[in-house]
Amino acid sequence: MQRLGFYLSGERPVEQVLPLIARKAIASGERLLVVSGDAALLDRVDEALWEAFPADFLAHGRAGAAHAERQPILLSEGCRADNGARLIALADGVWREEAEAFARGFLFFDDAGRDRARPAWTALDSRAGMEREFHVLDNGKWVRRR
Repeated sequence: MQRLGFYLSGERPVEQVLPLIARKAIASGERLLVVSGDAALLDRVDEALWEAFPADFLAHGRAGAAHAERQPILLSEGCRADNGARLIALADGVWREEAEAFARGFLFFDDAGRDRARPAWTALDSRAGMEREFHVLDNGKWVRRR
C-alpha cells in the first residue's frame, strides 16, 4: 500500500460519511472495496450509498452476490476484491494486514473508535513506502490534518 488515510468521523456514524470517499473514487474511475466484520454496518453503508447523493448513482453490490465482479463499489466482510478494486475502505475501524495489497486504504473510525485506531497508526509508522494521512470531517468535508 502506498497511502493509508485515517478518517475520523467524529460523532457522525461512518455510514453517513463513507459515501463522500466512495463518490470521489467513482468519479476518478477507481473501484472501491468496503470492508466490515459487522454485517449490520454493511447494511447501513448499503442504504447510505443509495441515499447520500440522489443526483449521483453510486452503483454497488455485495460480495458473493451475482455480478459482484462488475460492481464499482463492493461491500464485503473480507479483503478479497472480486471487483478488482485498488482502493479499500475499512468501515469498521479495524486494521487488517490484507489491506496492504491495495494501492490506497481508508480506515474509518468515530470518536469511540480512536483507541482502536491508534495502534494501527503506531504500527504502520515504520513501514517503508507507506504514506499515512489523518483526516477529520469538518463541515461535511474531509480535511487533512498534520
